[in-house]
Amino acid sequence: MEKVQFDVAVKTITSRDRRYQSDGYHFLKEALDHTIKTLRKDELIEHRHVSGPELLRGVVEYALAKFGPMAAAVLESWGIREGEDIGAIVFNLIEAGAFGRSEEDSLSDFCGVMQLRDELQAPYRPTREVLVRTGRVAEPEPPTRGNQPANSNEL
Repeated sequence: MEKVQFDVAVKTITSRDRRYQSDGYHFLKEALDHTIKTLRKDELIEHRHVSGPELLRGVVEYALAKFGPMAAAVLESWGIREGEDIGAIVFNLIEAGAFGRSEEDSLSDFCGVMQLRDELQAPYRPTREVLVRTGRVAEPEPPTRGNQPANSNEL
């Protein structure tokens, strides 16, 4: 199959499949480029196939670097909620002729690998346990005053 220009492929895909925004396709291409560069640097291999799990890890890494704590919300605004969505975008691009494919590639490579939202939010969760009320009060509660200032003997 002849390789199709990426922008043309995205336009064709989004006109028939409205699940994902065109920005999501462009983000995926950037994330794939990032993943390939990272793998080349780590493994010193010039041309290398990227597996589904490798691409998903690269997507998370790139999204966190690019969007920080808003990564999950940005991807969701494009229709990308799960690893399976990344796989669907990849296979849409393969079908349109914008990406290549090896014999081993399968949509199932993206299923059950990770919870995308959890991975994107993990760096921003508290790192220590949050105290949970058990009915006992460990420390006295501050007075409930509404908008009134505290008395000096309460400080």
